[in-house]
Amino acid sequence: MRKFFLIITLFTFQVVGLLAQETEPFNGFSSPHAAVLNHLKYLQEESFDPDRAAKSLYAGEFSDQELRKLAIELKQIFDGSGNYVRLEDVPLQADHLDSLTGKNRFILFEQYPDIYLERYGQSWQYSSRTLAEIDKIHKQVYPFGTDRLLNLLPKIGSKKYLGLHLWQFLGAFIIIFLSYAFHKILTFLFRNTTVRILHKYGKIDLANTYILPMARPLSLFIVFVFISLLIPVLQLPPIFGRYVILAINALIPLLATLFLYKLVDVIGAYMQKVAAKSANTLDDQLVPLIRKALKTFIIIIGILAILKGLGTDIWPLLTGLSLGGLAFALAAQDTLKNFFGSLMIFIDRPFQIGDWITSGDIDGTVQEVGFRSTRIRTFRDSVLYVPNSVLSNNSVDNHGLRKYRRFYTRLSVTYDTPAEAIEVFVTGIERIVNEHPETRKDNYNIFLNDYAASSLDIMLYIFFEVPTWNDELRCRQEIMLAINKLAEHLGVRFAFPTQTLHVEELPGQLSLTPRHSNSKKEMTGALNEFFDKQKK
Repeated sequence: MRKFFLIITLFTFQVVGLLAQETEPFNGFSSPHAAVLNHLKYLQEESFDPDRAAKSLYAGEFSDQELRKLAIELKQIFDGSGNYVRLEDVPLQADHLDSLTGKNRFILFEQYPDIYLERYGQSWQYSSRTLAEIDKIHKQVYPFGTDRLLNLLPKIGSKKYLGLHLWQFLGAFIIIFLSYAFHKILTFLFRNTTVRILHKYGKIDLANTYILPMARPLSLFIVFVFISLLIPVLQLPPIFGRYVILAINALIPLLATLFLYKLVDVIGAYMQKVAAKSANTLDDQLVPLIRKALKTFIIIIGILAILKGLGTDIWPLLTGLSLGGLAFALAAQDTLKNFFGSLMIFIDRPFQIGDWITSGDIDGTVQEVGFRSTRIRTFRDSVLYVPNSVLSNNSVDNHGLRKYRRFYTRLSVTYDTPAEAIEVFVTGIERIVNEHPETRKDNYNIFLNDYAASSLDIMLYIFFEVPTWNDELRCRQEIMLAINKLAEHLGVRFAFPTQTLHVEELPGQLSLTPRHSNSKKEMTGALNEFFDKQKK
């Protein structure tokens, strides 16, 4: 009888205790750690209780059913995005202050600044802002309606093997199968559609050299984007899921970087083809430099994107790069001057490859223009490397831009050459210039120009319409040989420096000094007679 009474008493106390526990008012959570722990604890498989998990959410105007749904969705956001909650990092202090806002607030993940806990009175709970943003963030983690699979896949089977449910194994198998099939389809489309079209238009080299190497990284990029959309649905264990998602987030920018890196070669080939049609040979030097700059830029951005995909905070890295870049700029001022000098050369285009230029003591033919220096072949056949800052700051005389090349010389004939012969000789030279196919016909000067010490000098001032110095030398030779033949034909002799000794008077001979016995009137008459003959 005593045993029965004891059993009844114990049972009564247990029932009263349970009733008291159920009816005990909720006093909240004393710290962010307590609120997060309650939320995650009662959404685990072995202790699943959405009602108790929802206690970590600030109710506000939400119903109990809505709070249960939001609590589950918040846990799915954590698992699907690969964000593992480290409880040891969640504050235990009741008066914790956020360092940025100075409020009683704790942000769980930098990736989602709208998900945070806030203190309401003496209780810590997920904030009202968090509850308002859960649906939107949930759709970002599970886009295109993939969240529907969260309720469909677990119905396949809940037995566990190696720590995973049967439905997770089957889901992973389905994703792998679909990804493989998707990859094969994309590869087929690239090889049998795009390449076939290029072959049809005779672009075989373009297809084999550029398009096919791009196909594989592009196909894998699309496949891993597809996997990234479905992998959150598997709800993998937190730690394992985190590393899987981080790996996928790193592979996507890696494959995008490889694709863009190879795409630069296609762009470079097109630019090279366009530059080949241009008359300016400086474009041919610009294309490789642009290709290298684009590839360097893509690699840098790709590395930053991969680090971000791995969960690394890149802002300190960017800050360090900016400070390091400033220090580097101060230490490498000359290099930067040359770099900007090269930009000015490519923008202003004061010369092009093959031009003969003169700038101060620099004289030669431009062979190559780089980002730091310009290579010039001198007329001694040596190679001169000139910093681009020097060329951009100094005046440059570009002989290669000349449309006409000047030829100026003096033709010296002897003093005993008759005036009529000189006139005919000058007329003949004019005819030689006019009949030459590469002389400028609208601007030349050929005149008897000077009384020299031992000759009468004829000025020859003409222009050749030729592109290169070799052509100019050839035309000079042709003109000079024609003038020599004309002089031989007319009996005109070219003078050279001579000295003549005159003896005023010898015994028995007349004096060499002319005697003018005519008056001024007679001399004036002779002058008028000369000009009358000239008019006739």
